[in-house]
Amino acid sequence: MSDGMRDGIVDAHVHLWDTAAMRISWFAERLGLPRRVGPDDLARATATSPVPVRAAVAVQAADTEGEARWLAARAAAHGPLPGPVVLQYDARPGEPAAWAGMAQPLLDDGVPVAGLRLAVPGGAADLSDVPGLDALCEGLAATGRVLETLVRPEQLAAVGALAGRHPALDVVVCHLGLGAGAPDQAWCDALAALAARPRVHAKLSGLHTTGPDDADRVAAIARAAVDLLGTERLLFGSDWPMSARIAPYADVVARTAHALPALDDGATAAVWSGTAERLYGVTA
Repeated sequence: MSDGMRDGIVDAHVHLWDTAAMRISWFAERLGLPRRVGPDDLARATATSPVPVRAAVAVQAADTEGEARWLAARAAAHGPLPGPVVLQYDARPGEPAAWAGMAQPLLDDGVPVAGLRLAVPGGAADLSDVPGLDALCEGLAATGRVLETLVRPEQLAAVGALAGRHPALDVVVCHLGLGAGAPDQAWCDALAALAARPRVHAKLSGLHTTGPDDADRVAAIARAAVDLLGTERLLFGSDWPMSARIAPYADVVARTAHALPALDDGATAAVWSGTAERLYGVTA
């Protein structure tokens, strides 16, 4: 591993949940995921990493207030892992003061929240079906929080337009807006358009598959991301434990490192820790 990783990794994308404590709407046995993944499980997984994991950004798995409080409580009790918390945005259109939607009561109670995630890959391409979207962005920018987006490639143009309307807001695109998909020209063009928005960032997360040509595909994605966005706007994320269905944690780290083009130490440090530290206020 590069000297740029010698100070350790900040994993910008992990999940925790407990199906016995709360309902996870999308959870199904056929997915092959554990019913519970807590801070101790995360610590065991990250301990296998070839480079120490100093902190991890915990992204809420579902979208209820009870689950959000469960996640925030575990982050507060088990620092530095997971570390900062990003909660889901679930709009409350009947409550004008609730710009953060479901998460508003936690913010009002002073619960540490680093950002909110807009998870709408099944929604309209132009994001026109998301209630309160501009109010959400205004609230996040005013409070120094990050907007994360989980979108499909066709929605990346709308993310860019949103960033253009809110130039003081830091935006982070999960899984590069692509995930396990193929890096075709339409995606590259969309990523190039996002690059014109200086506060749009993207996570190198959720990319790996079990396909025989996966290494070449992820390398092509990583090269395009570095070329278009630059390393100061990219963050490593394991997407654990979702990624554990594809490969063990240590392999996800190694495969991501292998996929990246040759970088100097400063650029390497930005991808693996520096960008996440800056955006999410990681101090570990």
